[in-house]
Amino acid sequence: MSTEDRLKATAKNVEGKLQEAIGEVTGNPEDKAEGRAKQAEAQVRHSVENVKDEVKRAID
Repeated sequence: MSTEDRLKATAKNVEGKLQEAIGEVTGNPEDKAEGRAKQAEAQVRHSVENVKDEVKRAID
């Protein structure tokens, strides 16, 4: 597991949540959609790291 990659994914998730919240407050649907997209990207990144961990455990 790459701690750096996990931190980047977590940062992307936080960024997405913040952007979605700003879009909600301002009524900007583009910001809301971009925020959700960033959160989805972060989830994919976390999933990739989980798969890497599982493969490494299987090899070891």
